Amino acid sequence: MNGNPVPNGNSSGLKVARGILVEYTNSDNPLELHFEFNPSSITRTRSVEIKFGEGQANTGGRDFRDASEVPRVTQGATVKAESFTVKILLDATDRMNADDKDAQLKGVQPELDILYYMIEPKLQAPDGATTLAALGEGGSVCQSHPYPSVLEFHWGEQILPVLMTQMQFDVKAYLPSLLPYRAEATLTLQIIQSDNEFYNNEMKRVFASAKQASGALQGYQSLGG
Repeated sequence: MNGNPVPNGNSSGLKVARGILVEYTNSDNPLELHFEFNPSSITRTRSVEIKFGEGQANTGGRDFRDASEVPRVTQGATVKAESFTVKILLDATDRMNADDKDAQLKGVQPELDILYYMIEPKLQAPDGATTLAALGEGGSVCQSHPYPSVLEFHWGEQILPVLMTQMQFDVKAYLPSLLPYRAEATLTLQIIQSDNEFYNNEMKRVFASAKQASGALQGYQSLGG
Protein backbone atom coordinates (compact mmCIF):
# COMPACT_ATOMS: atom_id res chain seq x y z
CA MET A 1 0.00 0.00 0.00
CA ASN A 2 0.96 3.62 -0.33
CA GLY A 3 3.34 4.64 2.45
CA ASN A 4 1.83 8.15 2.65
CA PRO A 5 -1.85 7.74 3.38
CA VAL A 6 -4.11 10.65 4.28
CA PRO A 7 -3.63 11.36 8.03
CA ASN A 8 -6.46 9.81 10.00
CA GLY A 9 -6.98 12.47 12.66
CA ASN A 10 -6.60 9.93 15.49
CA SER A 11 -4.63 11.81 18.12
CA SER A 12 -5.60 9.54 21.03
CA GLY A 13 -2.64 7.20 20.60
CA LEU A 14 -4.93 4.18 20.49
CA LYS A 15 -4.28 1.58 17.81
CA VAL A 16 -7.59 1.52 15.97
CA ALA A 17 -8.13 -0.52 12.79
CA ARG A 18 -9.44 1.70 10.00
CA GLY A 19 -11.41 0.82 6.91
CA ILE A 20 -9.63 1.44 3.60
CA LEU A 21 -10.63 1.69 -0.05
CA VAL A 22 -7.76 0.84 -2.42
CA GLU A 23 -7.74 0.98 -6.21
CA TYR A 24 -6.91 -2.45 -7.66
CA THR A 25 -4.23 -1.71 -10.24
CA ASN A 26 -0.73 -2.64 -11.37
CA SER A 27 0.40 0.89 -10.60
CA ASP A 28 3.16 1.30 -7.99
CA ASN A 29 1.08 3.93 -6.21
CA PRO A 30 -2.59 2.90 -6.18
CA LEU A 31 -5.04 5.45 -4.88
CA GLU A 32 -6.12 4.84 -1.28
CA LEU A 33 -8.77 6.34 0.94
CA HIS A 34 -8.19 5.66 4.64
CA PHE A 35 -11.32 6.27 6.66
CA GLU A 36 -10.55 8.98 9.19
CA PHE A 37 -13.51 7.84 11.27
CA ASN A 38 -14.99 4.41 10.67
CA PRO A 39 -18.69 4.45 9.76
CA SER A 40 -21.00 3.72 12.66
CA SER A 41 -22.98 1.30 10.49
CA ILE A 42 -22.73 -0.57 7.20
CA THR A 43 -25.89 -1.75 5.46
CA ARG A 44 -25.32 -4.92 3.45
CA THR A 45 -27.98 -6.28 1.07
CA ARG A 46 -28.13 -9.68 -0.62
CA SER A 47 -31.28 -11.03 -2.23
CA VAL A 48 -32.53 -14.09 -4.08
CA GLU A 49 -34.81 -13.76 -7.10
CA ILE A 50 -37.27 -16.64 -7.31
CA LYS A 51 -38.95 -17.56 -10.60
CA PHE A 52 -40.37 -21.04 -10.35
CA GLY A 53 -42.59 -20.64 -13.38
CA GLU A 54 -46.27 -21.38 -13.86
CA GLY A 55 -47.99 -24.64 -13.13
CA GLN A 56 -46.14 -25.50 -9.92
CA ALA A 57 -47.89 -27.84 -7.52
CA ASN A 58 -47.82 -25.30 -4.71
CA THR A 59 -47.51 -21.54 -4.49
CA GLY A 60 -43.89 -20.65 -3.77
CA GLY A 61 -42.07 -23.64 -5.18
CA ARG A 62 -41.84 -27.26 -6.26
CA ASP A 63 -42.73 -30.29 -4.17
CA PHE A 64 -39.89 -32.21 -2.49
CA ARG A 65 -39.48 -35.13 -0.10
CA ASP A 66 -35.85 -35.01 1.07
CA ALA A 67 -32.64 -32.97 0.87
CA SER A 68 -31.39 -34.77 -2.25
CA GLU A 69 -34.08 -32.89 -4.21
CA VAL A 70 -32.83 -29.42 -3.23
CA PRO A 71 -31.02 -28.75 -6.57
CA ARG A 72 -34.21 -29.51 -8.49
CA VAL A 73 -36.42 -27.56 -6.09
CA THR A 74 -34.30 -24.40 -6.34
CA GLN A 75 -33.66 -24.34 -10.09
CA GLY A 76 -35.69 -21.17 -10.49
CA ALA A 77 -33.82 -19.22 -7.80
CA THR A 78 -31.01 -16.77 -8.68
CA VAL A 79 -28.77 -15.21 -6.04
CA LYS A 80 -28.26 -11.52 -6.78
CA ALA A 81 -24.95 -9.70 -6.36
CA GLU A 82 -24.48 -8.30 -2.88
CA SER A 83 -24.24 -4.56 -2.40
CA PHE A 84 -23.65 -2.45 0.65
CA THR A 85 -23.82 1.17 1.67
CA VAL A 86 -21.19 2.95 3.74
CA LYS A 87 -21.61 6.42 5.18
CA ILE A 88 -18.29 7.98 6.16
CA LEU A 89 -17.30 11.27 7.76
CA LEU A 90 -14.40 13.19 6.25
CA ASP A 91 -13.18 15.81 8.70
CA ALA A 92 -9.91 17.74 8.65
CA THR A 93 -10.56 19.61 11.93
CA ASP A 94 -8.12 17.58 14.08
CA ARG A 95 -5.38 17.87 11.48
CA MET A 96 -6.00 21.59 11.08
CA ASN A 97 -5.77 22.06 14.87
CA ALA A 98 -2.53 20.06 14.82
CA ASP A 99 -1.10 22.64 12.39
CA ASP A 100 -1.20 20.33 9.37
CA LYS A 101 -0.56 22.79 6.54
CA ASP A 102 -2.13 20.60 3.84
CA ALA A 103 -5.31 20.25 5.89
CA GLN A 104 -5.41 23.98 6.56
CA LEU A 105 -5.06 24.76 2.85
CA LYS A 106 -7.08 21.96 1.27
CA GLY A 107 -9.41 20.56 3.95
CA VAL A 108 -10.91 17.27 2.76
CA GLN A 109 -10.90 18.18 -0.94
CA PRO A 110 -8.12 15.59 -1.64
CA GLU A 111 -10.27 12.81 -0.15
CA LEU A 112 -13.27 13.88 -2.24
CA ASP A 113 -11.04 13.98 -5.32
CA ILE A 114 -9.94 10.39 -4.62
CA LEU A 115 -13.59 9.32 -4.52
CA TYR A 116 -14.27 11.19 -7.76
CA TYR A 117 -11.35 9.44 -9.42
CA MET A 118 -12.47 6.03 -8.17
CA ILE A 119 -15.94 6.34 -9.70
CA GLU A 120 -14.90 8.14 -12.92
CA PRO A 121 -14.63 5.87 -16.03
CA LYS A 122 -11.06 5.10 -17.14
CA LEU A 123 -9.35 4.41 -20.47
CA GLN A 124 -6.30 2.27 -21.19
CA ALA A 125 -3.68 4.10 -23.24
CA PRO A 126 -1.65 2.24 -25.90
CA ASP A 127 1.41 2.29 -23.61
CA GLY A 128 -0.57 0.67 -20.80
CA ALA A 129 -1.06 3.87 -18.81
CA THR A 130 -4.47 4.58 -17.33
CA THR A 131 -6.22 7.91 -17.72
CA LEU A 132 -9.67 9.31 -17.04
CA ALA A 133 -12.05 8.77 -19.94
CA ALA A 134 -13.16 12.40 -19.66
CA LEU A 135 -9.64 13.52 -20.63
CA GLY A 136 -9.75 11.49 -23.84
CA GLU A 137 -6.06 10.58 -23.75
CA GLY A 138 -6.47 6.82 -23.98
CA GLY A 139 -7.02 6.54 -27.73
CA SER A 140 -10.12 6.71 -29.88
CA VAL A 141 -13.45 5.30 -28.74
CA CYS A 142 -13.17 2.43 -31.23
CA GLN A 143 -9.80 1.43 -29.80
CA SER A 144 -10.54 1.76 -26.12
CA HIS A 145 -13.66 1.31 -24.02
CA PRO A 146 -14.26 3.12 -20.73
CA TYR A 147 -14.25 0.92 -17.64
CA PRO A 148 -14.77 1.60 -13.92
CA SER A 149 -12.16 1.07 -11.24
CA VAL A 150 -12.10 -2.19 -9.32
CA LEU A 151 -11.60 -1.39 -5.65
CA GLU A 152 -10.49 -3.36 -2.61
CA PHE A 153 -12.62 -2.71 0.45
CA HIS A 154 -10.51 -3.51 3.52
CA TRP A 155 -12.50 -4.02 6.71
CA GLY A 156 -10.73 -5.94 9.45
CA GLU A 157 -10.07 -9.46 8.14
CA GLN A 158 -12.28 -8.89 5.11
CA ILE A 159 -10.92 -7.74 1.76
CA LEU A 160 -13.76 -7.48 -0.73
CA PRO A 161 -13.45 -6.67 -4.46
CA VAL A 162 -16.05 -4.03 -5.24
CA LEU A 163 -17.34 -1.58 -7.82
CA MET A 164 -18.51 1.82 -6.63
CA THR A 165 -21.97 2.20 -8.15
CA GLN A 166 -22.94 5.45 -6.46
CA MET A 167 -21.27 8.26 -4.54
CA GLN A 168 -23.04 11.06 -2.72
CA PHE A 169 -21.56 13.62 -0.38
CA ASP A 170 -22.85 16.48 1.70
CA VAL A 171 -20.44 19.26 2.64
CA LYS A 172 -20.93 20.38 6.25
CA ALA A 173 -18.32 23.13 6.55
CA TYR A 174 -16.06 25.19 4.28
CA LEU A 175 -12.71 26.93 4.60
CA PRO A 176 -12.57 30.67 3.72
CA SER A 177 -11.26 29.53 0.31
CA LEU A 178 -14.57 27.61 -0.10
CA LEU A 179 -12.80 24.25 -0.05
CA PRO A 180 -14.62 21.79 2.23
CA TYR A 181 -13.04 20.71 5.51
CA ARG A 182 -15.91 18.55 6.74
CA ALA A 183 -18.13 16.35 4.57
CA GLU A 184 -20.26 13.23 4.86
CA ALA A 185 -19.97 10.76 1.98
CA THR A 186 -22.37 7.91 1.23
CA LEU A 187 -20.87 5.18 -0.94
CA THR A 188 -22.76 2.31 -2.56
CA LEU A 189 -20.49 -0.61 -3.38
CA GLN A 190 -21.29 -3.82 -5.27
CA ILE A 191 -19.23 -6.89 -4.46
CA ILE A 192 -17.67 -8.62 -7.48
CA GLN A 193 -18.77 -12.17 -6.74
CA SER A 194 -16.71 -14.04 -9.30
CA ASP A 195 -13.65 -16.26 -9.50
CA ASN A 196 -11.05 -13.86 -8.09
CA GLU A 197 -8.55 -14.12 -5.26
CA PHE A 198 -10.34 -11.70 -2.94
CA TYR A 199 -13.83 -13.20 -3.20
CA ASN A 200 -12.52 -16.77 -3.10
CA ASN A 201 -10.63 -16.03 0.12
CA GLU A 202 -13.68 -14.31 1.59
CA MET A 203 -15.89 -17.33 0.84
CA LYS A 204 -13.33 -19.65 2.44
CA ARG A 205 -13.34 -17.41 5.52
CA VAL A 206 -17.15 -17.34 5.63
CA PHE A 207 -17.41 -21.13 5.22
CA ALA A 208 -14.85 -21.84 7.95
CA SER A 209 -16.40 -19.29 10.31
CA ALA A 210 -19.96 -20.57 9.73
CA LYS A 211 -18.95 -24.22 10.30
CA GLN A 212 -17.06 -23.32 13.47
CA ALA A 213 -19.91 -21.15 14.78
CA SER A 214 -22.48 -23.83 13.99
CA GLY A 215 -20.55 -26.42 15.99
CA ALA A 216 -20.05 -24.02 18.89
CA LEU A 217 -23.74 -23.06 18.96
CA GLN A 218 -24.83 -26.70 18.81
CA GLY A 219 -22.55 -27.48 21.73
CA TYR A 220 -23.91 -24.51 23.67
CA GLN A 221 -27.52 -25.57 23.00
CA SER A 222 -26.75 -29.14 24.09
CA LEU A 223 -25.23 -27.88 27.35
CA GLY A 224 -28.09 -25.47 27.82
CA GLY A 225 -30.70 -28.13 27.15
